[in-house]
Amino acid sequence: MLLSNKAELLLALEHLAMETLKMGSDDHSRLSFDANDYRLLRIEELRMSAGVAAENVKRTGVPFRFNPMNSRERRVIHLSLRGETTLRSESGGVGPGRHVSGLPAGMASLPDPPPSFAPPRRSGRSSPGRRRRDRGGPPRGGRDRDRRGGPPRGPR
Repeated sequence: MLLSNKAELLLALEHLAMETLKMGSDDHSRLSFDANDYRLLRIEELRMSAGVAAENVKRTGVPFRFNPMNSRERRVIHLSLRGETTLRSESGGVGPGRHVSGLPAGMASLPDPPPSFAPPRRSGRSSPGRRRRDRGGPPRGGRDRDRRGGPPRGPR
Protein backbone atom coordinates (compact mmCIF):
# COMPACT_ATOMS: atom_id res chain seq x y z
CA MET A 1 0.00 0.00 0.00
CA LEU A 2 2.88 2.39 0.74
CA LEU A 3 4.19 2.07 -2.81
CA SER A 4 0.95 2.25 -4.78
CA ASN A 5 0.34 5.24 -7.05
CA LYS A 6 4.04 6.16 -7.38
CA ALA A 7 4.65 5.75 -3.62
CA GLU A 8 2.27 8.59 -2.88
CA LEU A 9 1.55 7.39 0.68
CA LEU A 10 5.25 6.86 1.45
CA LEU A 11 6.07 10.37 0.26
CA ALA A 12 3.12 11.83 2.19
CA LEU A 13 4.30 10.18 5.42
CA GLU A 14 7.78 11.52 4.82
CA HIS A 15 6.37 15.01 4.25
CA LEU A 16 4.31 14.82 7.45
CA ALA A 17 7.38 13.74 9.42
CA MET A 18 9.35 16.72 8.07
CA GLU A 19 6.52 19.10 8.96
CA THR A 20 6.16 17.60 12.44
CA LEU A 21 9.90 17.89 13.06
CA LYS A 22 9.83 21.44 11.62
CA MET A 23 12.73 20.66 9.29
CA GLY A 24 13.87 23.44 7.00
CA SER A 25 14.24 22.80 3.27
CA ASP A 26 18.03 22.55 3.70
CA ASP A 27 17.55 19.53 5.97
CA HIS A 28 15.06 17.61 3.81
CA SER A 29 17.81 15.35 2.45
CA ARG A 30 18.49 14.12 6.01
CA LEU A 31 15.15 12.30 6.30
CA SER A 32 14.11 9.57 3.89
CA PHE A 33 11.51 6.80 4.18
CA ASP A 34 11.77 3.70 2.04
CA ALA A 35 10.01 0.37 1.47
CA ASN A 36 11.21 -2.59 -0.63
CA ASP A 37 14.14 -0.54 -1.97
CA TYR A 38 11.74 1.79 -3.78
CA ARG A 39 14.13 4.76 -3.50
CA LEU A 40 17.11 2.88 -4.89
CA LEU A 41 15.08 1.47 -7.79
CA ARG A 42 13.55 4.87 -8.54
CA ILE A 43 16.99 6.54 -8.58
CA GLU A 44 18.27 3.92 -11.02
CA GLU A 45 15.18 4.40 -13.18
CA LEU A 46 15.73 8.18 -13.22
CA ARG A 47 19.42 7.80 -14.11
CA MET A 48 18.55 5.48 -16.98
CA SER A 49 15.86 7.89 -18.20
CA ALA A 50 18.33 10.77 -18.05
CA GLY A 51 20.85 8.77 -20.09
CA VAL A 52 18.29 7.88 -22.76
CA ALA A 53 17.05 11.47 -22.91
CA ALA A 54 20.64 12.76 -23.21
CA GLU A 55 21.33 10.43 -26.15
CA ASN A 56 18.13 11.55 -27.88
CA VAL A 57 18.94 15.24 -27.39
CA LYS A 58 22.48 14.73 -28.71
CA ARG A 59 21.27 12.74 -31.70
CA THR A 60 18.33 14.94 -32.71
CA GLY A 61 19.13 18.35 -31.24
CA VAL A 62 15.54 18.48 -29.93
CA PRO A 63 15.04 19.37 -26.26
CA PHE A 64 13.44 16.81 -23.95
CA ARG A 65 11.06 17.69 -21.11
CA PHE A 66 10.64 15.16 -18.29
CA ASN A 67 7.31 14.73 -16.54
CA PRO A 68 6.80 16.79 -13.36
CA MET A 69 8.59 15.38 -10.33
CA ASN A 70 9.60 16.32 -6.80
CA SER A 71 12.83 18.15 -5.97
CA ARG A 72 14.76 15.01 -4.99
CA GLU A 73 14.00 13.36 -8.31
CA ARG A 74 14.82 16.52 -10.27
CA ARG A 75 18.16 16.62 -8.45
CA VAL A 76 18.94 13.05 -9.57
CA ILE A 77 18.29 14.05 -13.19
CA HIS A 78 20.48 17.17 -12.89
CA LEU A 79 23.33 15.18 -11.32
CA SER A 80 23.05 12.47 -13.98
CA LEU A 81 23.37 15.04 -16.76
CA ARG A 82 26.08 17.11 -15.02
CA GLY A 83 28.97 15.50 -16.92
CA GLU A 84 27.45 16.06 -20.37
CA THR A 85 29.31 18.75 -22.31
CA THR A 86 26.99 18.98 -25.33
CA LEU A 87 23.79 19.49 -23.36
CA ARG A 88 22.51 21.07 -20.20
CA SER A 89 19.60 20.57 -17.84
CA GLU A 90 17.31 23.11 -16.24
CA SER A 91 14.24 23.05 -14.05
CA GLY A 92 11.07 24.88 -14.98
CA GLY A 93 7.43 25.16 -14.02
CA VAL A 94 5.84 25.97 -10.67
CA GLY A 95 4.51 23.96 -7.76
CA PRO A 96 3.66 20.35 -8.50
CA GLY A 97 4.26 21.02 -12.20
CA ARG A 98 8.05 21.53 -11.81
CA HIS A 99 10.01 19.50 -14.30
CA VAL A 100 13.49 19.10 -15.78
CA SER A 101 14.35 19.79 -19.39
CA GLY A 102 17.41 18.55 -21.24
CA LEU A 103 18.57 21.01 -23.92
CA PRO A 104 21.48 21.25 -26.36
CA ALA A 105 24.20 23.36 -24.74
CA GLY A 106 23.72 26.45 -26.95
CA MET A 107 19.92 26.48 -27.02
CA ALA A 108 17.87 29.10 -25.19
CA SER A 109 15.59 28.03 -22.36
CA LEU A 110 12.21 26.60 -23.21
CA PRO A 111 9.11 28.55 -22.21
CA ASP A 112 7.12 26.94 -19.42
CA PRO A 113 4.02 25.10 -20.56
CA PRO A 114 0.73 26.75 -19.66
CA PRO A 115 -0.65 25.52 -16.34
CA SER A 116 -3.17 22.76 -16.75
CA PHE A 117 -6.46 23.57 -15.14
CA ALA A 118 -8.88 20.79 -14.31
CA PRO A 119 -12.42 21.43 -15.51
CA PRO A 120 -14.68 22.60 -12.71
CA ARG A 121 -16.29 19.74 -10.86
CA ARG A 122 -20.05 19.65 -10.91
CA SER A 123 -21.71 19.00 -7.63
CA GLY A 124 -24.76 16.80 -7.40
CA ARG A 125 -26.86 19.82 -6.46
CA SER A 126 -29.06 21.53 -8.96
CA SER A 127 -28.52 25.19 -9.58
CA PRO A 128 -30.82 27.74 -7.90
CA GLY A 129 -34.05 28.26 -9.76
CA ARG A 130 -34.00 24.81 -11.34
CA ARG A 131 -36.06 21.98 -9.98
CA ARG A 132 -34.65 18.49 -9.70
CA ARG A 133 -36.28 15.90 -11.85
CA ASP A 134 -38.35 13.50 -9.76
CA ARG A 135 -36.43 10.25 -9.60
CA GLY A 136 -39.12 8.35 -7.73
CA GLY A 137 -38.97 7.21 -4.16
CA PRO A 138 -39.42 9.31 -1.06
CA PRO A 139 -38.13 12.86 -0.80
CA ARG A 140 -34.72 13.19 0.84
CA GLY A 141 -36.19 13.89 4.26
CA GLY A 142 -38.08 10.58 4.35
CA ARG A 143 -41.67 9.59 3.59
CA ASP A 144 -43.27 11.60 6.38
CA ARG A 145 -41.44 14.87 5.84
CA ASP A 146 -41.81 17.40 3.11
CA ARG A 147 -38.88 18.49 0.95
CA ARG A 148 -37.96 21.38 3.24
CA GLY A 149 -37.41 19.01 6.15
CA GLY A 150 -40.30 20.38 8.21
CA PRO A 151 -42.80 18.42 10.28
CA PRO A 152 -45.17 15.97 8.52
CA ARG A 153 -47.96 17.61 6.52
CA GLY A 154 -51.52 16.59 6.17
CA PRO A 155 -53.08 15.57 2.84
CA ARG A 156 -52.89 18.14 0.08
